[in-house]
Amino acid sequence: MRCRLGHDKISERRVCRALSQPRSTQRYKAKKPDADRQLIAEMRRLVEALPRYGSERVHQLLIGTNWKVNFKRVHRLWKQEHMQVPKKQAKRRRLPGVSANGCTRHRAMRRNHVWSYDFVIDCTEDGRQLKLLVVIDEFTRECLAVEAARSFTARDVKLTLQYLFAVRGTPQHIRSDNGPEFVAKEIQRWLSQASVRTLYIKKASPWENGYVESFNGKLRDELLDRELFLGLDEARYVLDEWRNDYNHRRPHSGIGWQTPAAYAASMNDADGVFPSASLADPPVGAAPLPTAQPATNPKAILSHGMV
Repeated sequence: MRCRLGHDKISERRVCRALSQPRSTQRYKAKKPDADRQLIAEMRRLVEALPRYGSERVHQLLIGTNWKVNFKRVHRLWKQEHMQVPKKQAKRRRLPGVSANGCTRHRAMRRNHVWSYDFVIDCTEDGRQLKLLVVIDEFTRECLAVEAARSFTARDVKLTLQYLFAVRGTPQHIRSDNGPEFVAKEIQRWLSQASVRTLYIKKASPWENGYVESFNGKLRDELLDRELFLGLDEARYVLDEWRNDYNHRRPHSGIGWQTPAAYAASMNDADGVFPSASLADPPVGAAPLPTAQPATNPKAILSHGMV
């Protein structure tokens, strides 16, 4: 009424008297309960540390820290406090190039059944190319490795896989695109000796390698688009820290909001740990296992560490 008639022509007291509305009601400001203030403070702390997490994932983190709160309350406060994740982030200078990937056939049914690997391209502060080799387990969603270098050869890829085979065990299948490092005869011959079957996707069909493509999107959204690496050593350190956080602290919606490491730990031996094939030559350069724990024993392989 005052806006329509003019603030200088009529007072708030007169309007309230004419409308029979108590002035105390007009001037009332809701007070947030202490519990809401504490919850909002905790939500803001998580949002500041993890700005690309949405309300659903933050709710799971709150539950993991012993907060007894339902999603409706978190979502209401999330919108009320304007914590929505912005759809777009500030663009950074980046060298041209994007990752490509994904075969809907041979869906992973157990741990170490199907791995996927791919390259992601970024750059350091001086504009030089930064190439990342990503390896994931499609069933547990674990990130097994994120190796950073200026460039990769087929031998570099083989050395990374040799280490993973030694500490993790050998997968039954490994999925990739048709990049030269993945289709090289040296890689194909070595994987064949290790009894690992290759699954190459069709050209220009990244949706066929959806798991690693999804992971690459999270890696770029939550880390690469927010960090400017000064050099290769810094990039390797930050990427390793992020990988550990992704495996051990970040709840994943695809596995019932468990962390990939917790989900992998819940698997028993019958869920499919594939040891190195006994008839195949061992991967060249792989760290030998102690004689008391033969390499064909899945427990012995896993006891040497999870990447």
